[in-house]
Amino acid sequence: MGKKIDDYYVTKALQLYLEGLSYREIERILGVSHVTVSNWVKSYHIKKTSHTNYHPTYKILNHLELVEYIKNKEILKGAGMIITELGDKFMLIKWERFKD
Repeated sequence: MGKKIDDYYVTKALQLYLEGLSYREIERILGVSHVTVSNWVKSYHIKKTSHTNYHPTYKILNHLELVEYIKNKEILKGAGMIITELGDKFMLIKWERFKD
């Protein structure tokens, strides 16, 4: 039996999966095995949406880096973004909304 993982990591992993990150990307970010993430997706019956024409990019930033990043209006133009807390840092997930 593996170690019990905090629900926080389950929730973050499922959020990242729904945003289009691969199991291995989630493993690198959260430090949770990609097999474990895959098992969570299956056990919670999570289905990805059919947005296959884009792949989000992500950045891990501390608070000051995040503030500096979003000051640039050009970065925000035409993009969708989600910012979520990740331990003592923040993860910014970004995708180009209006690209074909």
